[in-house]
Amino acid sequence: MSVAEDRGPLTAARAAQEPGVRQILDRVREHLQMDIAFLSGLTRSAEVVLATSTETGPMQMAVGDELDLDDTYCVRVLSGLLPPVIPDARRHPEARDLDVTHEMGIGAYAGAPLRGPDGKPVGMLCCLGQGANPLLGEDALRVLGLAAALVEDHLGVPGLPHRPAVSDRVRRVRTVLEREEIRTVFQRVEHLGSGTVVAVEALSRFDPRWFPTPVHAFAAAQAAGCAVDLEVLAARRALRHAVRLPADVRLSVNLSADALLDPRTEPLLLAGGGGVGVELTEHTPVHDYGRLVAVTDRLRDAGVQVVVDDAGAGYASLRHVLRLRPTAIKLDLDLVRGIDADPVRQALARAVVDFAGSVGAWLVAEGIETPAERDALLDLGVHFGQGYLLGRPGAWEDALGDGPFHRDA
Repeated sequence: MSVAEDRGPLTAARAAQEPGVRQILDRVREHLQMDIAFLSGLTRSAEVVLATSTETGPMQMAVGDELDLDDTYCVRVLSGLLPPVIPDARRHPEARDLDVTHEMGIGAYAGAPLRGPDGKPVGMLCCLGQGANPLLGEDALRVLGLAAALVEDHLGVPGLPHRPAVSDRVRRVRTVLEREEIRTVFQRVEHLGSGTVVAVEALSRFDPRWFPTPVHAFAAAQAAGCAVDLEVLAARRALRHAVRLPADVRLSVNLSADALLDPRTEPLLLAGGGGVGVELTEHTPVHDYGRLVAVTDRLRDAGVQVVVDDAGAGYASLRHVLRLRPTAIKLDLDLVRGIDADPVRQALARAVVDFAGSVGAWLVAEGIETPAERDALLDLGVHFGQGYLLGRPGAWEDALGDGPFHRDA
């Protein structure tokens, strides 16, 4: 019986265990120098492992394993929140904070979709590595694409179940857009020496019954083709508070390059006045730096602060700094964590301090959680910071004052 004759995942698993499919997985894993290659099917609520090729070692995966869709890399790759190739998962600004990265010990990832007759993804062909794999790049994409096509040819059209759960999420995000059901919270940025609030960052929250984290909401919006609409709505809701800003305090919103290039965004930011800043996220790649630089130049000339997030996390953030010439740079939390006891982190932070000073940008350290980290950053010349030690995301009044989320230490 072919896969297309029975859409159940068990029948699909039996078909996927054919020697030809396993040989394809073996060759892909060996060529990319990864620890696991696997074929999966996407069901209503899970990613089901259908076939595997593994080396003996700590990373293991069994046929029949079910991975919750919300916890997998694959749903994020398909929605555009993660790239299909990640050479170093522990340094990627999105992947490094996912539970599955730590639970499975993922150091590198590469994945390509298997598509049904309507062109929609019905499965994935993926590879995982325990350590970082700097060799992964465009070649990995080509190899995975070819391997996925070979698997489709070998099995016929994969008759794996589609994901109605994704359709539910799409409907929910469209409801959020129609009803503007976004709650905005704020996190303070302080002068580390005096404790004075110099900025607040606006962050979006959603009904947890629908979207337990903002990542889930923006992934659903990407799947629905309305990610920019959701970003613009979130920015518009946050910027309503701009009129309440005290003197010398800025309000920043997070936007991807695609959202920043949307014609609705620039007028929205300019209307906020000189107290507004925009933090460029890495949710989507920059395809046209010329257009993006033209926008950020106009915003900066009008007094809008241009912030590059996650400096030091990887090549993309460094390229943003070089091309956009930001007014502020945020030091990646991975460089901040434990900086008081790590000479390597201290050396890198000192280099970023010197660079920021040479280009006239002010530097903010993210993710400060201990007094020792704060004190070490001050000694290194980092004067501004953000993190749970200084204040968790909360209400407007708490972010601007000594509310319940703020504690001196």
